[in-house]
Amino acid sequence: MSNAPGLASDVLEVEDAFEANELFQRNGWTDGLPVVPPTEAGVARFLAAAGLAAGDIIGVEPVRRRRISAEKIAISALMAGCLPEYMPVVVAIVKGMCHADYALHGSTASTGGSAPFIVVNGPIRQALGMNSTHNVLANASRANATIGRSIRLFLLNVLGGIPGQLDRSTLGHPGKFTFCIAEDEEDSPWLPLSVERGVPAGTSSVTVMQVESPHQIMNEWTHEPKEILDTYAAAIRSNMLTYSIWEGNYAYVIPKQHREIFSAAGWTKQDIREYTFEVATVKRGEWRTVGKAAVAGRKDEDKVYRALRSPDDLLVVAAGGPAGGFGAIVPPWYGKKSLAVTTPIGA
Repeated sequence: MSNAPGLASDVLEVEDAFEANELFQRNGWTDGLPVVPPTEAGVARFLAAAGLAAGDIIGVEPVRRRRISAEKIAISALMAGCLPEYMPVVVAIVKGMCHADYALHGSTASTGGSAPFIVVNGPIRQALGMNSTHNVLANASRANATIGRSIRLFLLNVLGGIPGQLDRSTLGHPGKFTFCIAEDEEDSPWLPLSVERGVPAGTSSVTVMQVESPHQIMNEWTHEPKEILDTYAAAIRSNMLTYSIWEGNYAYVIPKQHREIFSAAGWTKQDIREYTFEVATVKRGEWRTVGKAAVAGRKDEDKVYRALRSPDDLLVVAAGGPAGGFGAIVPPWYGKKSLAVTTPIGA
């Protein structure tokens, strides 16, 4: 064991890639899946692709004040199976996660079992071959899969987010392996998510938020935008009653069939946000209908709780395959205690 020149990390010598994977498995340095052994040469290629030196500090974890070096991010990306050209995206994600609004420590340590949901915008989506259509929330693209996975390996090995130790998730969900998508900007009538969140048009960026598992909805029997959104909002209300009442960021993932209906009716993303803000509500007394009478109480049973603090809390993402009246809501981990953060790539 020794330190490689220019790198702070120890170098371990093993017989071959198989033995490297067994070593990583024994030491709990993976998510349970095989990894690409992070050689010195490989790490150097990833750093060069992002124009970074090994010791460059990308961010500081706000609670424990851990300084996060470019070297550690490169190791995570290489282990996850990324290509070097993915490295600037991974760096931007980590920068966003270090923003105080994101609540990196709390969401990593929570029993709630949340995962980072990552949306990529701008020209880099096409340059990397990212998927924004068929099977967008699952397996369809190396870039989607490995960029998201690199963040899980980073959380494990750099911040100590080990299940049963810092990571106290009761259940977790599959998004904790990887949960990264690209927005379908080319086939959308709307402004990209990043532009709506203040990034100049044509600039590549990432948006990251801590979320629970997505909830798929289906409504293919109407061409009325309000009726379709009533279905999305019903899934939000269900989450408010059965998981968390607290207001904050939610996301809609809206595939093409629903987008075309909204577009034909002249509905923008802002119209969708404003309507959802009005209808995604529950009354305190409704807790009784889901076995939570103890928290419903006998007072203020008509008090209204909103899912969103304002319409702008809703992230509307154009993505998914072209057929079928499907969509998804992506609920937040802990409402306003952890908010979405958008970061330009290369900034």
